[in-house]
Amino acid sequence: MTNWAKSGWRSKPRIQMPDYLDQDALNGVEAQLAAYPPLVFAGEVRSLKESLGQAARGEAFLLQGGDCAESFAEFSADSIRDTFKVMLQMAMVLTYGAKVPVVKVGRMAGQFAKPRSTPTETIDGVELPSFRGDIINGFDFTSKDRIPDPQRMLQAYTQAAASLNLVRAFSQGGYANVHQVHAWTLGFTQGEEAKRYREVANRISDTLDFMQAAGVTQDAAHTLQTVDFYTSHEGLLLEYEEALCRVDSTTGLPVAGSGHMLWIGDRTRQPDGAHVEFCRGVQNPIGLKCGPSMTSGHLKSLMNTLNPENEAGRLTLIARFGAGQVGENLPRLIRAVQEEGANVLWTCDPMHGNTIKSSTGYKTRPFDSVLREVHEFFAIHNAEGTIPGGVHFEMTGKDVTECTGGVRAVTDEDLSDRYHTACDPRLNASQSLELAFLVAEELSNRRNVKAQAATG
Repeated sequence: MTNWAKSGWRSKPRIQMPDYLDQDALNGVEAQLAAYPPLVFAGEVRSLKESLGQAARGEAFLLQGGDCAESFAEFSADSIRDTFKVMLQMAMVLTYGAKVPVVKVGRMAGQFAKPRSTPTETIDGVELPSFRGDIINGFDFTSKDRIPDPQRMLQAYTQAAASLNLVRAFSQGGYANVHQVHAWTLGFTQGEEAKRYREVANRISDTLDFMQAAGVTQDAAHTLQTVDFYTSHEGLLLEYEEALCRVDSTTGLPVAGSGHMLWIGDRTRQPDGAHVEFCRGVQNPIGLKCGPSMTSGHLKSLMNTLNPENEAGRLTLIARFGAGQVGENLPRLIRAVQEEGANVLWTCDPMHGNTIKSSTGYKTRPFDSVLREVHEFFAIHNAEGTIPGGVHFEMTGKDVTECTGGVRAVTDEDLSDRYHTACDPRLNASQSLELAFLVAEELSNRRNVKAQAATG
């Protein structure tokens, strides 16, 4: 791309980014990061793009999930393992329902920055800058913590590198063995409240038993014990992204070395803005959040800017409207895509449009609203004859109480028990797995309808 430079975003309007007070300190950190190795590699990026292209055609399905915002204080091997474990369980259930491979992409090893609705917040008459994620400033409500500190980028890089190292070990070291993953899932379905999912779990057991009896596991042991797992985050802090941008030695093209996939948020998708400018030039798969304010004209402009070659797997459109609003928003955007002949992957983020304040004062997301938006997303795609290619959740492997509902029936009164998020409420392990079963039902029903139409 001859008319793009990795620093070109600096001449564009920038929003949702901090103003650092010490320019020399910022320059020093950027130089240090620019000398560090990239966190991900161009070959991995190309493999993910190919898999996302398959999902866009209905030949695979994207599962993207993880933390709202990664925390320095909460960082541990156990938390990474628990989230990875639940995503493996979800992927197995979705694979069975869809009968296609599931592309696994974590919101991790880079999801440190968060956009905020207001630049400042006031508590007891004191006004300070808003918390924008640990890569930018501190969570504690003090003037010292809330000053943006460029040194935090170095800690974020170190934590991301450690997270990736552990995830790669889990992915390739036998922890992802399909029989072990299914044993974990069976534990979830044993309770009376989860009995509606037991039949699916038992059918998966029968399939695995047949494969073992047929000797398939002996012939494909490596495939059944390892997985491909990718990372993603919102490409919000562009000083960090630019510093880790590298030139792929194979193609000579720029690649964002901070994560396999970057996405542009609903607040930072201005066609002439800094975030779109940076993302248009890197070769990574790019996600684009599409909320109710996204117009057809803006979407067409963004698709042409971010994917001018109409490359398969390059652009993922992440619908996030809120339960009850999908019907009035998604069809018009689908038509905009069709009018352009654009090659995109449609996924559903049922989290961000369904945040409410509970009766007990906590920010939460009702599980029923999350589920309703997923149902509406599939129904619209079925009606339009287009492909619902994936889902995008904020979730954790920990037993938190941040979203209400689910088979374990978290109530408003329960939220205070284990409300640990620094930003937005996340699905816990049980709610995440339940949602996977429900999405698998949607995929299975869609597959059956298509099969009937083909034979009818």
